[in-house]
Amino acid sequence: MKKRAVAYISTLVVFVAIDFVWLSTMADVLYRPTLGPMLAPEFRPVPAILFYFIYAAGLTFFAVRPGLVTAKLGTSALYGGLLGFMAYATYDLTNQATLVNWTTTLTVADLIWGSLLSAVSACAGHWITEKLGGRIAR
Repeated sequence: MKKRAVAYISTLVVFVAIDFVWLSTMADVLYRPTLGPMLAPEFRPVPAILFYFIYAAGLTFFAVRPGLVTAKLGTSALYGGLLGFMAYATYDLTNQATLVNWTTTLTVADLIWGSLLSAVSACAGHWITEKLGGRIAR
């Protein structure tokens, strides 16, 4: 149980930290010019916090844990990237299908970001967990 907690917390912290940097630097460059008035005037923390907790749990279960069980960092990276691609594709392609201002450029950029962020976060969660306690038993 302790190893699973380490995997979850480390994945969560890395994901949130890197995503914070991305959103802080790219919001005004990529999202605001495209989406403009569709964006909320003020940041709403509760939905964001819920997303991060839920998504980190998914990354831990579907990417970090399988990599730890097989002791292969590449497994965590691959599964994390795939999960990121699928999750971000769901969001981005639905938005592109239903929102007038959503562009292909935004979809592609966000898909690449979500895939990379998820792969890196899963790798970090895997690596930190191994360093702090080894493999998680099946």
